[in-house]
Amino acid sequence: MKVKTKSKKVNKAWLNDHVNDTYVKLALKEGYRARAAYKLKEIDETLGLIRPGDLVVDLGSAPGAWSQYLRRRLSPDGAAVGELNGRIIALDILSMAPVEGVEFFQGDFRDEQVLRTLEAALQGSLADVVVSDMAPNLSGIASSDAARVQHLIELAVEFAQNHMKPQGALVVKVFHGSGYSQIVQMFKETFKVVKPIKPKSSRDKSSETFLVGMGLQTAL
Repeated sequence: MKVKTKSKKVNKAWLNDHVNDTYVKLALKEGYRARAAYKLKEIDETLGLIRPGDLVVDLGSAPGAWSQYLRRRLSPDGAAVGELNGRIIALDILSMAPVEGVEFFQGDFRDEQVLRTLEAALQGSLADVVVSDMAPNLSGIASSDAARVQHLIELAVEFAQNHMKPQGALVVKVFHGSGYSQIVQMFKETFKVVKPIKPKSSRDKSSETFLVGMGLQTAL
């Protein structure tokens, strides 16, 4: 009974924090599906990654907050609908409600056939920016979780090396802890400029941060 009571208290506390969260309220007000939109917004505004006419690939896109931000960012008027100056291709293993102007594909990024589908959607073009909010289901076993996180990031880096312009940028979500230093080293070996960013909208208690790699060291 004590465990259940504690669990209820924890859930109630989390729900209370969530409901009163500044970015949750702002997301509801501005029509974003999740507060995560403001993480990408801050990263973009800090580094000036996304420009009119860009081709952007959004990996791990569900529920669609990052795609929504990208869609507004590439709109001449910053609108959620209407004209779009650029292209957005999104992929997630989960389903995602449509975002106007966003080409969405459902599938597992680790699946070779899904990757081929994504490549075909590029129609021979190279992405200007690749963003990845991908994260595995965490088991709580540090070494195992670190390996899963690193594997997804390695796949995102490999995708960028093969399907992104040499001067392009890759944004990935990482977690401080086991394997973090290895991921940073991989980025430094792959990109000319590497920037770690912890957006204000990322919860203080969360170990998540974001790594941005700009300009490929060598284009494959």
